Amino acid sequence: WTTDVMKEFSDVYEQQYAVALFNSVRFEIEGGGGTQSQLLHRKDPLAGRSIFSGSLFQYLEENRKWRNRFVSVPNSYTISLYESKTAHERGLHPKATINCAGYKALTSMEEYMELINTSLPGIKAKVGSNPFIKCASQFPLILWHPHARHHYFCVMTEKEQKKWHAVLQDCVRHSNNGLSEDCTVQTPAFTDTVRLYRQAKGHYGTWDMMCGQPPQILANLVMETLHPELRNVIGPRLKGKMQQRQRNWMLISDAVYRQVLSQTTGQYEALVEACEAQRVPLDARLRTDMDQIITSKEHVGNKIRALTLPKAEQLLRTSVQPYISSILEALMEPTSRGFSEVRDIFFRELVEISKNSINGGDKEKLGDHMERLSMLAFHPVKMQSCYEKVEQLNMEGLQQRFDVSNPSVFVSRAQILLREQMDNAVYTFEQLLNQSLEGQGEDDMCKTIQRCQDRVLKKYDYDSSTVRKKFFREALLQIIIPYMLQQLSPSCSPELPRFKELIFEDFSRFLLVENMFEEVVLQSVSKDIMMG
Repeated sequence: WTTDVMKEFSDVYEQQYAVALFNSVRFEIEGGGGTQSQLLHRKDPLAGRSIFSGSLFQYLEENRKWRNRFVSVPNSYTISLYESKTAHERGLHPKATINCAGYKALTSMEEYMELINTSLPGIKAKVGSNPFIKCASQFPLILWHPHARHHYFCVMTEKEQKKWHAVLQDCVRHSNNGLSEDCTVQTPAFTDTVRLYRQAKGHYGTWDMMCGQPPQILANLVMETLHPELRNVIGPRLKGKMQQRQRNWMLISDAVYRQVLSQTTGQYEALVEACEAQRVPLDARLRTDMDQIITSKEHVGNKIRALTLPKAEQLLRTSVQPYISSILEALMEPTSRGFSEVRDIFFRELVEISKNSINGGDKEKLGDHMERLSMLAFHPVKMQSCYEKVEQLNMEGLQQRFDVSNPSVFVSRAQILLREQMDNAVYTFEQLLNQSLEGQGEDDMCKTIQRCQDRVLKKYDYDSSTVRKKFFREALLQIIIPYMLQQLSPSCSPELPRFKELIFEDFSRFLLVENMFEEVVLQSVSKDIMMG
């Protein structure tokens, strides 16, 4: 099953790799005008740091007992579980590690049972009926995954539960964001291939299992079709009480998922290696023929535009434009509240530092405060109120028309942007304050802090406005373009093959008519989006 999916995926990826390389080299030669941010960026904000550590209880499947575990979350955000704090300090291997990509962090058995009930058709537990684990306290924390095994924890107070829930959500958020924006060829080639692969299967629109590193995303792609098949074959054969059947199904699903993941990992590495091996000669050919390739692309693009644009503009007028303002409204309110909350929290932290300097704190005391401030953006609990604001993002009423059944894709993206902006503000403040304090004594430290604070907040307001606009534009395109393609493909796609004849064979690797068709649709919408 994996081999079939990977074969189909690889064929598309090889094509998209050449297109992505063309776009990357062209961008490098022509240069892209982007707005310059005013805040500074830290190169590697988490170098040598760890995120969180503490103790909680874990449920062990093998002996059905709860055990106290020391949990460490390093800067990779992979959760490591140790027998004790001493075991961690002595550098022993963890008892278990959890990569949280694709998981959901839950805080109630009811919520968990609801998700479990959807996993096996025809086997429903009543809410409130005994699940297959008995929680050792009233404050559970559960990591649920649609395919992989689940993990059960609990703590003794509501305050602890809130804290650990924030930590687990942060691990999920970070692990889900597994595609590097620095890979200007591999990442676009990968995301476009996933999208085209799913579109060929009739799945347009955002996908909430685009989580983690490429092999994890590919395993999710395989499981998207394999999982229901497996369930229909194995589900009816499971024996025993309902809880036992649910538990056994979860173990089977996990075993299959792990096998699929090990296959996609090896096959994806081989695929990337094969494409990278061709990169140097392809790059050289692109640089030699770039002008001719661009001319050829414009010539063919104009022909495709003549076919597509009238239909696209008609669809846009009647079925998209009337909805743009309500989509924007749904996105703007919660996102803007999130950015305001980042500003407020940052401001409150600086007020604390100012108070300390007024109360006679010296430079050493200031150093301690600054050390704490430098991790602010990565403090799961302090950032939680910012993230919660964005979680109120709701697309209801728009699902009927656009395939956005789950706003989680946009929520996660906005939360990552909030964290980036917070760290940019913190880092800029650190740099400005260090420059200002060099060569001056401890007189007027409070005034200096105030001056730096005002400058950073001005820069933050400018940048956060730019970042939000870019986020809204990208989100609008992610919502509208799939809908447009789904509507236009039946009449336009059959016409595309005849345009291939207009492309020189030497350039045909870099110029794919399907991609050009999508670009025309994108351009038809972009004008409206820019206005919006």
